[in-house]
Amino acid sequence: MKLLNTILDIIFPVNCFSCKEKGALLCIKCLSSSREAERESANWVFPLFDYRDLKIKKAIWLLKYKGKRKLANIFAEIMYGRILEELADLKQLENFNESILIPIPLAPRRQRERGFNQATLICNELVKLDKNVNFNLEKNILIKPKDTEHQARIEDRSKRLKNIIGSFVVKNKELVAGKNIILIDDVTTTGATLNEAKKTLKQAGARKIIAFTIAH
Repeated sequence: MKLLNTILDIIFPVNCFSCKEKGALLCIKCLSSSREAERESANWVFPLFDYRDLKIKKAIWLLKYKGKRKLANIFAEIMYGRILEELADLKQLENFNESILIPIPLAPRRQRERGFNQATLICNELVKLDKNVNFNLEKNILIKPKDTEHQARIEDRSKRLKNIIGSFVVKNKELVAGKNIILIDDVTTTGATLNEAKKTLKQAGARKIIAFTIAH
């Protein structure tokens, strides 16, 4: 597969969609110049970038809806550094050890339509970078058994909260009990999705939960 990807890259060279520089879909220069997250979020949620930055918004759109999976690798590398920064303090101050990495799940129909879960792609890359030193990945603990209306299409905050209530379920609760959890998602807006996921995991016995997203 790596050989095939190398051959394809030679035949169809990848350019940065922002500046057209060869080498990556989003180059380091453009990524570094992107606005960091500025809007207030819960103190346990750590977004990397500001979703209002057009480069970040387009990159997330290309990842989710155009299948540009290599962007998951790029975002994971940036996110991994941020995770290590937070864990350095949490391990000492709050005994945040032996943590579990959990992607925010998609409902089955939406995952079939898209063919993948972008949060899972990012988690896969994070595990490759970490090599199970700081966390382990669990893909089948938090599930979303039924579809809800897409959160991004609901402008009213109270309706977002009602839409997502009860949408997650924890399987294998014994794997969650007493554990520290790192949730991963692409975008947080009102925080309703992450809050509902946190509530569900807490009810299953999780110890402490933090979350990282690409943008807010």
